[in-house]
Amino acid sequence: MTERITAGQFHAADGVEDWRVLYHLVSAHFRTGSFAKGVAFINEIDRLVATADRRPRVDLRDAGVTVSLTSRDVALARQISAAAAELGIPADPTVVQHVNVTIDALVAADVLPFWRALLGYAPIGDDYLGDPLGRGPGLGIQTMNTPRPQRNRIHLDVAVPHEQAAARVAAALAAGGRLVSDAYAPRWWVLADAEGNEACVATWMGRE
Repeated sequence: MTERITAGQFHAADGVEDWRVLYHLVSAHFRTGSFAKGVAFINEIDRLVATADRRPRVDLRDAGVTVSLTSRDVALARQISAAAAELGIPADPTVVQHVNVTIDALVAADVLPFWRALLGYAPIGDDYLGDPLGRGPGLGIQTMNTPRPQRNRIHLDVAVPHEQAAARVAAALAAGGRLVSDAYAPRWWVLADAEGNEACVATWMGRE
């Protein structure tokens, strides 16, 4: 089994410049420009992973292909980037992101079954649900110590490439948002819209 590595160790590896750590995944987007070129690229990825223990998550669109792996898959990430370069397909790390919906709850076990049934998701651990088909955002439960009746208890967590975070925060503030807290930046910022609904912009920084 491949040894688990940190986000910092992944980014320090050679040949993975196309990839960005986003929570528990590393993702890269490759601008193919057409379905035909995207399919050719996916066929090459399929060849690379034919004997692999874990299969990547691959999203094909007409403009490009997004590939997600675990941080352990350094060698595979390097091979996929090399295959893209061989096919003349450029990477665009600026567009990858991962969105989670987070619910604050006093007792996670009391609310998780409801959301699992409602969404048709599968459990990942004791406090997280994921879409089995990889289409929708993940849903996590964040434990509260006391009730919060005057503050929203469902918010979005948006993981972006670390070099894009400051610009994303600035854009949200310029669009009418306000900064609730930057106490944990650059790991995450807490923002709110004009009516106080909160969201977090997060990066891998500090997640060792």
